[in-house]
Amino acid sequence: MVEALRDLVRAELAEPVDPRVSAMAAAIAARHGRASRAVLFYGSCLREKALDGLMLDFYLIVSDYRAAYDKGWLARANALVPPNVFPFEHDGLAAKYAVLSEADFYRLNGPETRNVSVWARFAQPSRLVWSSGEAARGKAIDAVARAVPTLLAAAGTIQGEAPLDQWRRAFALTYSAELRAERKGRSGSVVDQNAERYRQFHGPAVNAIAADAPSGGWARRRLEGKLLSVVRLAKASATFAGGVDYIAWKINRHAGTAIEIKPWQRRHPLLAAVTLLPRLLRSGAVR
Repeated sequence: MVEALRDLVRAELAEPVDPRVSAMAAAIAARHGRASRAVLFYGSCLREKALDGLMLDFYLIVSDYRAAYDKGWLARANALVPPNVFPFEHDGLAAKYAVLSEADFYRLNGPETRNVSVWARFAQPSRLVWSSGEAARGKAIDAVARAVPTLLAAAGTIQGEAPLDQWRRAFALTYSAELRAERKGRSGSVVDQNAERYRQFHGPAVNAIAADAPSGGWARRRLEGKLLSVVRLAKASATFAGGVDYIAWKINRHAGTAIEIKPWQRRHPLLAAVTLLPRLLRSGAVR
């Protein structure tokens, strides 16, 4: 690990947040007891510095899945297709949080996985808003510091390309490898909203790219990523209470659609997720 990049990540993760975010993170950690190791805050609410009326995004990092759950099937589901995702409410705010073990969080931020879901998110700004101690904090920093070089290595380089253009192209590639509700151009706006941050991270990230880090392979990433998105969507409809309603809300918010969930879809969320997907693809709400 190149220390300059780790220092940048450490400082960024430690930046202050709204006290309500920290309180919610502590409450999420308390739900999973001694298995909880770290909670990270990320996503649109962090970027836009807005909380009320929105859904906050967190990752809960746990020691292992068996210790995190009372129900064995939830631990098995989390290990088989990570992460599990759950809704959460605290002091009038709504959130969802994804659960990963420390081992999976480290792995999924690195070049050994083709799936973009975790490293694409943690190549963007995030905050470490709760940890069980210094050892857990250090492991979280090490994992997050893998995300940026993984992203840039996977995107590869184009001769004469400016640093910010590489970031924009890299995020556009990751958006194409998942079923995403965001409109075209969203990947560029993520960079433009915090351009100085991406300039600052660029050099240390490039220097941290391993010599054998894979690049390219985006046709395979897109195929595997979208298939995995379907599996995760179906799983979330079963593990995430109100998950189908959340999926519709998320898509309507980002894509300007007016999808309404029917009563039978709430009674049978797994079937609803499967039947909803073709409609979403035809409408262009997800790509």
